[in-house]
Amino acid sequence: MLRKIFTNSFGILFSRILGFVRDLLSASILGANIYSDIFFVAFKLPNLFRRIFAEGAFVQSFLPSFTASKHKMRFAAAVFMRFVAIILIFSLLVTLFPHFFTKLIALGFDEETIELAAPYVAINFYYLLFIFATTFLAALLQYKEHFATTAFSTALLNISLITALLLYKEANKENIVLALSIAVVVGGVLQFGLHLFIIHKKRLLRPLIMGFLAKKEKIQKDLIHFYHNFLPAIWGNSTAQVSAFLDTWLASFLVAGSISYLYYANRILQLPLALFAIATATALFPSISKALQRKDEAEATKYLQRSFHFLFAMLLFATIGGIMLSQEIIWLLFERGSFTRSDTLATAKVLQMYMLGLLPYGLAKLFSLWLYATHNQKRAAKIATFSLLTNIAFSLLLIYPMQAAGLALASSLAGFMLFWLNIKAFGITKLKTFVFDRKIIYTILAACLEIAIIALIKEFWRINENF
Repeated sequence: MLRKIFTNSFGILFSRILGFVRDLLSASILGANIYSDIFFVAFKLPNLFRRIFAEGAFVQSFLPSFTASKHKMRFAAAVFMRFVAIILIFSLLVTLFPHFFTKLIALGFDEETIELAAPYVAINFYYLLFIFATTFLAALLQYKEHFATTAFSTALLNISLITALLLYKEANKENIVLALSIAVVVGGVLQFGLHLFIIHKKRLLRPLIMGFLAKKEKIQKDLIHFYHNFLPAIWGNSTAQVSAFLDTWLASFLVAGSISYLYYANRILQLPLALFAIATATALFPSISKALQRKDEAEATKYLQRSFHFLFAMLLFATIGGIMLSQEIIWLLFERGSFTRSDTLATAKVLQMYMLGLLPYGLAKLFSLWLYATHNQKRAAKIATFSLLTNIAFSLLLIYPMQAAGLALASSLAGFMLFWLNIKAFGITKLKTFVFDRKIIYTILAACLEIAIIALIKEFWRINENF
């Protein structure tokens, strides 16, 4: 199990390093202003769906139904065709009415900014088609317990965006935004092409093609069961993504640059979240799902317990480091070119508020696997709804006194609600065996040591600066 987790983590780390290079270049070339806000808004909707599809939500609803189906490739082909048809229709609507959808994403933008952003929203949206196709093929590879391709593939999107930034760094900012938008779609094509090649290498392409050609009468019950669970599963797994989307929507009412502060801070939050929580959940879900399908709850709990201790330690250390070193992290990564010192201070405050929610969001991701593996998607959806309502309520309370940092804090508070409701669903009694363990005590002691070391280093640095 650890080998699978580290395979995912290493691939995600490689992709995220390239992602930080991309963000570093974006901050230097575009800065934190109306043009960076326009690109992040344009990429927000397809990026929301990318996270929903690519970070487990689709797989956790599709894979149990796929595993249970007696006609697997027919079932897979039918699901693929229906989703592609829906996405194509949606993409056409965005192309025909880009101003309307831009207004939905950034209601606080004035008409002139909406006019400027609308074409880029339409271009970016076509990325959704390719990322869904990529995620669909990734689900088939996960069934075969192959994780590396999907983990590393995000690097292709980042390489495409980095290339566009380097080629157009001397261009005016409107052309840079256009180049980035086209690069997003190119990155999607590259990701899909890589997965298609690996599907062929794994000898899954021919059976899948046969599934497209076969009659679909024998899989109607499988499809009904899948669609019955799909929307609750997607909703239940997407609270963090929807919260980030709401942050952008509300931040459009704040001063220029607020959307960018949220974006850059959230990018840093996503590194440990993806590196540890998403990588662990992705590797763990097929094993838990198969164990519960065999009615072996003890084995499934054992998988979860081992992963809990690892995840608790990694996320706790990352939370402490992120909060205590927020200014240093932002300064190191972004403060150059058009990204000023005031941008660093504003983004660091947002990062601190986001990092408060890292541990609860990551652990909630782990315990939610139990609900999806037991086909309890409706309860997961109810839990997600309560969490989202918490986020909305605190966002409205905190947006004006704390500005962008208030939106980030509201998201973190929603993460605590999500965690609490998920462990209640899993069972407090069962959780006690996880918590009352020596490993937890050792982790907390190590975290206290981390706090002391970081505090000493910062004090030493401050004294040297004064001299």
